[in-house]
Amino acid sequence: MAIKMLVFDVRDCEREFFESEKFENFEIKLYSNCLNEESVKKIPQEELDSAMVISVFLDSNLTEDVINSFRNLRIISTRSSSIEHINKHVTTLKNIDVVNVENYSFKTSAQFTIGLMIALVRNFKPLSQFVEKGETIDFTGYDISKLTLGVIGTGATGAEVCRIAEAIGMKVLAYDIVEKQELKTQTGTQYTDLQTLLKVSDVVTIHLPYSMESKNLITKRELDMMKCSAYLINIARSGIVNLKDLRDALKNKKIQGAGLDIRTCDSVNPNCRKFASKVNLECYEETNIIKELAKMPNVIITPHVAYKTADVLEYILHTSIRGVLDCIKGGSSFKAC
Repeated sequence: MAIKMLVFDVRDCEREFFESEKFENFEIKLYSNCLNEESVKKIPQEELDSAMVISVFLDSNLTEDVINSFRNLRIISTRSSSIEHINKHVTTLKNIDVVNVENYSFKTSAQFTIGLMIALVRNFKPLSQFVEKGETIDFTGYDISKLTLGVIGTGATGAEVCRIAEAIGMKVLAYDIVEKQELKTQTGTQYTDLQTLLKVSDVVTIHLPYSMESKNLITKRELDMMKCSAYLINIARSGIVNLKDLRDALKNKKIQGAGLDIRTCDSVNPNCRKFASKVNLECYEETNIIKELAKMPNVIITPHVAYKTADVLEYILHTSIRGVLDCIKGGSSFKAC
């Protein structure tokens, strides 16, 4: 008997993968929209009753009601490292395995961070606008090798940023609760406290997981510590930096510029946004701030795509399938804790 698997948040490149690969003993149905309390109502009851495996991405929101809509669900596979969009309390109670993909993008995310830094420091955005609109601006940038980079969070991505930055001649400071001894030994990275890092660095970049401890880590207080000539880069979650305070700091020229590769509550996936049934005032305000920031010549905003390369997408898809197969066979090597 074939295992019924429903795959949500399917992008074109993923559709090609699922349609071209042969998955023996699987019956797979693809959905372009995400999975949430509204979209689950559109799924035929027969699909809900027969699905044993579902695969989602970050745009989905697997609440208790969504999970309970599936009568025979045994495995939830998320094509991401984060599992915060899945109600783990419910999956534990119902003995549903949750499979994620770890450490798939630290190199590509680090490369993207350095790219954002160069684009900001060398004024790529206003330079391109000059060519397009003929606007007169100051084209003067900085020699990156003479700058100090402050890295907040030295997990896999943050550590890789430190290595690349040192290779191009930057002085590198780092802040983390747990210091990586090998990073200090193998590179010239110097660990320091957060206040010193903010005050000294010419560029500050954030690589932390989102948690109650990291929420609003950077607010007006921290932004006021930074140099007026400094840049802030965040490729983690938007909630780590208070966006209203960032907007005000940029408007008041408290810092020089910002690069954001973030997810906001106004989903970048239109197939998910159309299922939204509630208007959240906080999300509405955040979305308006993002739009305001995007219009600034010294701000670059991208839709949380630092990880996204062809190689990484292929790795995520193959690893997700291996994780599902591993769970079916009784293993746990890809099982999220």
